[in-house]
Amino acid sequence: MTPLLYYSLLSLSFIVTLKLLLQRRKFKNLPPGPSISFPIIGNLHNINLPLHRSLHNLSQKYGKIFTLWFGSCRVVVISSQTLLQQCLTKHDVDLSNRPRFLTGKYLFYNYTSLDSAPYGDHWRNLRRIITLDILSTQRLNSFVDSRRSETLKLVTKLAKDTSERFTRVELRTRLTDMTFEIMTKMVAGDAEEGKKFKEMINEMMPLFGASNMGDFVPLLRLFDFDGLVKRMKDIGKRGDSFLQGIVDEIRSGKHGGNNMLQHLLTLQKSQPDYYSDEIIKGLIQVTTQLRIQFFSVSLKKKTRNILIYYLNLASTLMKLLILIMKIILHQKK
Repeated sequence: MTPLLYYSLLSLSFIVTLKLLLQRRKFKNLPPGPSISFPIIGNLHNINLPLHRSLHNLSQKYGKIFTLWFGSCRVVVISSQTLLQQCLTKHDVDLSNRPRFLTGKYLFYNYTSLDSAPYGDHWRNLRRIITLDILSTQRLNSFVDSRRSETLKLVTKLAKDTSERFTRVELRTRLTDMTFEIMTKMVAGDAEEGKKFKEMINEMMPLFGASNMGDFVPLLRLFDFDGLVKRMKDIGKRGDSFLQGIVDEIRSGKHGGNNMLQHLLTLQKSQPDYYSDEIIKGLIQVTTQLRIQFFSVSLKKKTRNILIYYLNLASTLMKLLILIMKIILHQKK
């Protein structure tokens, strides 16, 4: 190792260590946590798989609320339902911010969309637009014909596939496809670019929750060992180009009808400084993501409820059958 490289690495390690030490001193009255926290990695050496068991063991030692450092990121872990309720009600504004992960930079338009923007006037305005303008009850009711049409297509296809004999059907994929079709029509109507919507969202979805070590250990961002940042940049660039194509197609007026993009472009005419193309594309992206996540959770819940219902029904029928058998045997005696 050359002297220049040696001293460079030594200086870099000293700067990083000093920065982390000063950073920790800024925070006062933090919950307790492990006393030994190493430079660069923080408390990552205290974490083992499975994660929930490691956190449970730490909670037994440090209490229901404790502090960890995942690299340079401060993490407060809560294992009490009462404390969690207070966080979501009494202290919700204090805890409303979110970390500046690289997904927000490359996939969510440089921290300007609802999923990544810091809590403040801009974030509150985005939430207002989505709840009152884009996903309001009145606007969702205006797309009832699209939902009815896609539901009828699904039922017709299921009836056709099972008309001749009993057939095992995988409903999750079909219901997901139906949701995508409904979302595409709600967002872009009959725009040609909208037909590729599903493929692009399918590429983006795995990266939304991807874990990047560079978010916790900034030094690793210089290397990008797993190529995750490169994939984010590539998909983010292609996704932006794709969404811009949909926006331009709707703006050209080739497709009439009612869709969310037309409504947002109408708002853009009255407030061009705020409703930029970037803000509109971010709203489309977040709206689709929220809808798909809601559908996924809702489908799991409904499937579980159906399973519980039929298990209870089977149990009741079995008890009834046993009772009938007892009555028959008693009469024979």
